[in-house]
Amino acid sequence: MRVSRLVLGCLTLTALLNSYAMAADMPEQMNTPAFTPKDQSAPNIISELRFGGAAHDPSSSEKGSVDINGEVLFAKAFHSDNPLIEFFIPRLHIGGSINTAGKTSYGYAGFTWTYDITKEIFVEASLGAAIHNGDTGDNVKKHHNALGCNTLFREALGLGYRIDEHWSVMATVDHMSNAGFCSQNRGLTNVGAKIGYTF
Repeated sequence: MRVSRLVLGCLTLTALLNSYAMAADMPEQMNTPAFTPKDQSAPNIISELRFGGAAHDPSSSEKGSVDINGEVLFAKAFHSDNPLIEFFIPRLHIGGSINTAGKTSYGYAGFTWTYDITKEIFVEASLGAAIHNGDTGDNVKKHHNALGCNTLFREALGLGYRIDEHWSVMATVDHMSNAGFCSQNRGLTNVGAKIGYTF
């Protein structure tokens, strides 16, 4: 019985040593794990940065001034292989416009949908909300718009051209109003252009 156990132990030890030797002789790539993450680094949270200017509501009492605008667009939360579904997945954006003549300035946030017409040309639509420092009461200052509410709806449209994989230029129009929820609703519409950098 002892001899049998000894033989069995020797055979087991020999098999283990042979297995170890064979594994050591295998090419390095054969020893890699079955699953290796493609990228250990964190994904980009920010998708695009934009900077530009706009004519400040050229058809209103606040006409004749310029806004300086900055905007951050964040990466999509997920993607789809279906182009139609991919289009309907928006990017979150936040931004702000500062008026250079002391008229209405505002900050905003919302969602942006981008559609590629060609590889270079694209169109965009945005929807969200804005807060501003303009006039909301009954006593509106001269050359200021009666905006009614402190918080407004904001919609924007854009037509863009990609210069290369990173840089783009856009013509834009954005409009803010309270949709009739407040007693006054003159609104604010700016027309301008932006340059963008995509990461």
